[in-house]
Amino acid sequence: MSAFISTRGGPDVDLAEAVFRGLAPDGGLFVPTTLPQIPTWPLRDCEGVSLGRDRSFTDTARIVAPSFFPGVEANVLRDVVEGALSFPVPLVEVEPGRYVLELFHGPTHAFKDVGARFMAHLLPSLSGSTATPRTVVVATSGDTGGAVASAFHNVPGHRVVALFPKEGVSDRQRRQMTTLGGNVYAIAVSGTFDDCQSMVKDAFADPALHLRHGLTSANSINVARLLPQAFYYLHAAAELTATGVGHAGAHFVVPSGNLGNLCAGLLAARAGMPASGFTAASNANRGFVDLLNGSDFTPRPSVTTCSNAMDVGAPSNLERLRWLHDGDDIALRASVVGRSVTDSETVECIRALYERTGYLMDPHTAVAFQSAIRQDANPGAPMVVLATAHPAKFPDVVRQATGVDVPVPPNLDRTATLPEVILEMDSARETLTDVLERL
Repeated sequence: MSAFISTRGGPDVDLAEAVFRGLAPDGGLFVPTTLPQIPTWPLRDCEGVSLGRDRSFTDTARIVAPSFFPGVEANVLRDVVEGALSFPVPLVEVEPGRYVLELFHGPTHAFKDVGARFMAHLLPSLSGSTATPRTVVVATSGDTGGAVASAFHNVPGHRVVALFPKEGVSDRQRRQMTTLGGNVYAIAVSGTFDDCQSMVKDAFADPALHLRHGLTSANSINVARLLPQAFYYLHAAAELTATGVGHAGAHFVVPSGNLGNLCAGLLAARAGMPASGFTAASNANRGFVDLLNGSDFTPRPSVTTCSNAMDVGAPSNLERLRWLHDGDDIALRASVVGRSVTDSETVECIRALYERTGYLMDPHTAVAFQSAIRQDANPGAPMVVLATAHPAKFPDVVRQATGVDVPVPPNLDRTATLPEVILEMDSARETLTDVLERL
């Protein structure tokens, strides 16, 4: 079984312990002791045929998953991939040289479906026999909660506790958590995402609470949520390589909040994926961008924006990014460019691209697309913008920008008339323990 270690040191642990602990005992984040390596590039299947436009995302994930989860039995990993990742991730050339990787075709129409569903299908194979139900605790600034709730809904032996800022998610994002019922508990917190995230981290730091409730996290602090996100970078790169466009590697522009998505891209590049660079695209919560532009990093209170899933003032995965660069911020700055986009620029980008091409974006994708427009890529290198959510999840912003009402996918439309069940709590950290005891 593959081995993991805390970003802060400590002993090696196996995959099961890393997944079920979520956070390392010393407060660090688990990382692989040996970084994944793709055996060959271009990617090839077991018969030696290159992957490309005619192969599905499931095909790509099936080929690369063993490099990221060595030691998991091949048949188990195959079943996890085929059960979890059966939806497409189209790569759309919206303008010459500018591509959008659409990561919103899963059940909850957000990129978080990839990691959440992979984790939900993997956990039963790691659990063994235990009388203690697993409690999956997740803090969400938008899409994570819905994706995790959907992935684990009615999974035997598991329950989901999703914490979200009461005033910090869209109506459709909230309803994806609050209308499921069953083993899903949605908790509105009178505070910010950073408050929610702090409560989750504190819960994991309590050994007795951790053991009593079988706690595990489904935020990107969990390696089982994070590592599968590398798969769609590899899928996009394989497609561009197969079409003769991306031999030197694309420049990936990543909407960045808690930095898990960016971390997954850098892991894909370290594994052997060609890439000409990465841009971290942020909204007004630009602490990481300021670090990349030469400032010291200091956690800040998050600021509310129209791209709410990126409203993060203290991103957890910064610790992993620094670990990947041996704690050297200069090396990190050499790997990643930072761009920050205002709300008005976000809305204008949605409007302008729609008028030019007819393509509709959600505000998070627009932050990245505007950053791509600003970014000077290597000559001839394609730009790949990661589209992290369906525009129908943010109808007010899209309508403001374009005057268009986005057609609503059935999975989103269905939640509009279902009754909601919401628990409420303040942001005092000790109250999460009380809630867990009462559930």
